Amino acid sequence: MQALELEIKTLIIETLGLEDLKPEDIDALAPLFVDGLGLDSIDALDLGLAIQRRYGIHMSADAEETRQHFRSVRALAALIGAQRAT
Repeated sequence: MQALELEIKTLIIETLGLEDLKPEDIDALAPLFVDGLGLDSIDALDLGLAIQRRYGIHMSADAEETRQHFRSVRALAALIGAQRAT
């Protein structure tokens, strides 16, 4: 799971142009939006598209379940890990 979390952190940095951050600067349990990393809705769309492209996971932007998956790096890793297992 740690390797996948590192992949996701790197994807966040690359996708959103957060060059001043390193993967180790991002807490896997910290919120991605508002508090924590402080991402916004545009960042969510960009990140969602990047995840769909890289991992082949399709999500509904309006679904509450999707919001739960995007609450932290750890939550995204759990989703991606579960999808890989199927």
